[in-house]
Amino acid sequence: MSKGFDELISKVKTVGMKKVAVSVAQDSAVIEAVRAAKDRGIADAVLVGDEAKIKAIAAELKIDISDFEIINVEDNIEASLTAVKLAHDGKVDMYMKGIIDTKNFLKSVLDKEVGLRTGKPLSHVAVFDVPGYDRLLFLTDVAFMTYPTLEDKAAIINNTVPVAKACGVACPKVAPLAAVEVINPKMPATVEAGQLTEMNEKGEIKDCIVDGPLSLDLAIDPEAAKHKGALDRKIQGDADILLFPDIHAGNTVYKALVHTVPGVKNGCILTGTKVPVILTSRSDSFETKVNSIALAAVVAEELKGQN
Repeated sequence: MSKGFDELISKVKTVGMKKVAVSVAQDSAVIEAVRAAKDRGIADAVLVGDEAKIKAIAAELKIDISDFEIINVEDNIEASLTAVKLAHDGKVDMYMKGIIDTKNFLKSVLDKEVGLRTGKPLSHVAVFDVPGYDRLLFLTDVAFMTYPTLEDKAAIINNTVPVAKACGVACPKVAPLAAVEVINPKMPATVEAGQLTEMNEKGEIKDCIVDGPLSLDLAIDPEAAKHKGALDRKIQGDADILLFPDIHAGNTVYKALVHTVPGVKNGCILTGTKVPVILTSRSDSFETKVNSIALAAVVAEELKGQN
């Protein structure tokens, strides 16, 4: 069972330090995060961007970056392509967004020559360590796919299961969420949740248990499952992966956890790519950025084992 980010960081240290390429690295928050990640034994970094600006920011922050490789590329688009090529060529294990807009960062990820395409749809997973909860929660998709189709949702599950496995969940339980836990033809999210469950039972979605539709309380609260008489369900308040019907539901729950739960920890990565992609927001906390690097590191190790 997954326990939390502290255990995750301990796991990283047993598999050896990974390396991340940072696209347009002249960013104070990113420099602080990669410095902390290296100091904690999580990952080394290659900083790609305007070397003079990178060094000036580090000096202003009084952060020593003399032990990082810096590749001087002053143009942002060229820097992103240089950084992503390091991941494409297997010279680094992860790829991280610096101070470049998301649109151009994603263009580098999807570049046909040097990008990280695998032929799979891309999706985003946010991993939460919630105080008082006995496992990590994997929320998907809260930031990338807006209105996933049935096929998209199957791909999201297939992208997220290896992330959960990398975090120590042997057979992840996937809850396709809806407002209710019964199939209602007038509520498409419930119909698709039932179809995903059937696909899992037929072996079309593997290495996990899918049970839907489920309301959020039945997915994460054993007491709610007991009171609602849902003891015949495969998931009874013990879901690992919460699959949202659309980005609105996912993003709302994500922000509710971040902004209202004291002591909550989280990390986020983009999946469906050749290597894990760290796509954090400017508003994400320092710890979230470090946790995201740690998450990417254990997933990188999991992906290496599959190749």
